[in-house]
Amino acid sequence: MSSGIIEEYRDDKPYPSLLIYGRTQNGRPLHIVCAYSGEDDLAIVITAYQPDPNVWIDFKRRRGK
Repeated sequence: MSSGIIEEYRDDKPYPSLLIYGRTQNGRPLHIVCAYSGEDDLAIVITAYQPDPNVWIDFKRRRGK
């Protein structure tokens, strides 16, 4: 998987949200959390960060899960 959804938070309010994995143009790993309202056709970026390799396996799976 080069990019895509790695976690879903369906019970988040006011809209369900997703954790998305990708890479920058320079190849740095990137996590983006965003919420989406299909009813309002609205996407909201909540945060973007470089994942900690001590917490993530290949930046796609949490260690210990």
